[in-house]
Amino acid sequence: MSARIPVQPLTAQGFAPFGDVLDVSGDADKIINQGLCGRYHDRAALEFVEGRAGISLFKAEPRALPLRLDMMERHPDGSQAFLPMSLDPFLVIVAPDQGGAPGQPIAFMTAPGQGVNYHRGVWHGVLTPLHAPGLFAVVDRIGAGANLQEHFFDTPYHIEG
Repeated sequence: MSARIPVQPLTAQGFAPFGDVLDVSGDADKIINQGLCGRYHDRAALEFVEGRAGISLFKAEPRALPLRLDMMERHPDGSQAFLPMSLDPFLVIVAPDQGGAPGQPIAFMTAPGQGVNYHRGVWHGVLTPLHAPGLFAVVDRIGAGANLQEHFFDTPYHIEG
């Protein structure tokens, strides 16, 4: 029998070992645009080994809970930020590194309007929207060489809603 992983709300504190929560919590750092716009400044630590930052668009098929987790991936040469282009929550799965493989997975549910930035080398599940359209802006490394490592579990986990 596979282990069951509960889903918890995404918080900056709970997600801190894995990356940054991108949202407009707290007070704006500056008020700009003739006083009509709050700027929440420098919310993610982007890090790239060679190459450059690029913005891509991902359109992923929605998934449903419970979810079978049989694989995780990481990007050793660059951080990866996911910014939803709708206000629908999505599932975020991360795991600490244990000797070059993912350890015990942790599952988070975003609140509407939250995005995430996975730090360089963090094990994470694939993009998992729960609602259409599943459209995301993604800021990550553009450059030569492989920047993807995948790990397949012998026994899959089940992420519960």
